[in-house]
Amino acid sequence: MRHARRRVVRRVTRLAAVGGLLLGGAMVAQAAMASETPPASARPLAARDDTGAALVARLGTARTAGSWIGADGRPVVAVTDTTAAREVRRAGAEAKVVTHSMDELKSATATLRSAPRVPGTAWAVDYRTNRVVVRADRTVSAGDWSRLSRVATGIGGFVHMERTKGTFTTRLNGAQPILSTGGRCSAGFNVTNGQSEFILTAGHCGPSGSVWFADNQGNRQLGTTVNSAFPGSDFSLVQYDGGKAGAGADVVAVGGGKGVRITGAADAAVGQRVFRSGSTSGLHDGQVTALNATVNYPEGTVTGLIETNVCAEPGDSGGPLFSEGVALGVTSGGNGDCTTGGTTFFQPVTKALTALGVRLIVSAQNAGGAPGGTPSPAPSAAGAQGAMTPSAATPGSSAPVTGTSEGSTLLARLTDTRNVGPGLLVIAGSLIALVATRYIRAEQDRKAYQRHYSATWG
Repeated sequence: MRHARRRVVRRVTRLAAVGGLLLGGAMVAQAAMASETPPASARPLAARDDTGAALVARLGTARTAGSWIGADGRPVVAVTDTTAAREVRRAGAEAKVVTHSMDELKSATATLRSAPRVPGTAWAVDYRTNRVVVRADRTVSAGDWSRLSRVATGIGGFVHMERTKGTFTTRLNGAQPILSTGGRCSAGFNVTNGQSEFILTAGHCGPSGSVWFADNQGNRQLGTTVNSAFPGSDFSLVQYDGGKAGAGADVVAVGGGKGVRITGAADAAVGQRVFRSGSTSGLHDGQVTALNATVNYPEGTVTGLIETNVCAEPGDSGGPLFSEGVALGVTSGGNGDCTTGGTTFFQPVTKALTALGVRLIVSAQNAGGAPGGTPSPAPSAAGAQGAMTPSAATPGSSAPVTGTSEGSTLLARLTDTRNVGPGLLVIAGSLIALVATRYIRAEQDRKAYQRHYSATWG
């Protein structure tokens, strides 16, 4: 009976070892494929939309109505005639024939801007539906709603009116928190003019002269706002008191002691997956839903914003918006929260860099960007206050904000499914199990042989 049980155990062990060999081989193969250059559909979204943006620029706003990233990752271009559609398809993009050109859509938004201002409203061109969407929050009165609806009716049926939940407000109150007498905001990206270093954040966080601190007690003075634009735009510069951002200036904090190294700045694309980090709500993701959006905050109107379905809450203002290691914007405002969701608007980084004459601070491996006030083509952005010193961050990847021990780094490498380590470990363990079962079987046979013949001796 005992012999039978041993035989069953050996068979189960051998089967498990063979299964482990197969699993380990599959893991190694998967890691090898993951280490190869990603196919076109897996490359950065900002790069994938270059074809669409280039086609729109070449064909002109009278024959196109914007471009976006399709569900399959291919650029889609809205065109107004079949000839333009053929050109788009020849270029490798998808064409969608629409009724209204970008010129018509922009004319509609200009008419809305010229109407009496109604706080609590926002509008943007929805490229995918070829219409202008006007939203009004719960603070907009029935009379104002009726008057704005008459303006929309006068423009045409492609202006869509809808009520939205919550209130359109700035998100004052990020990643890292920065505090002043006006409230709490979030640091966006670290930038430089070649001589001094600054935090790029939201303009509504405070006017020029605002003093910022890194703690609630006001003991650690961080810097002073030296340039601010709000309303109209929504960006500002906070100059560090010490003149320098410090170590980790090319990293944005994403919570949990983690950071993401930023390697460049670019314009957002409709349909692009994006991430936002803020000191109130942490890291959240979503999609870009529109560009050149206009928001009528109670404090004033801001235009040229990125519209997204990423959530945000008070205190997230100024926090970074990025995608695959590329800086896109800083948090301006919106409605809703991170429990029920909502719409959030962002000031485009590229416009702010140009207007302020600064560039993103570049990590050592990306140094050599454009000097002076022009944005660097491959810069890096910073989380906040220069407090981050990731030990092993790679461009666009998540890494600990503070140094980690060699042991934990090795463990992370061995358990990362993108490496061959886990697969090799499984294969090694399976081989050991197979060898062990063969050895145990041979040893048992040897002892049985010895017992049998020793009993017949003498």
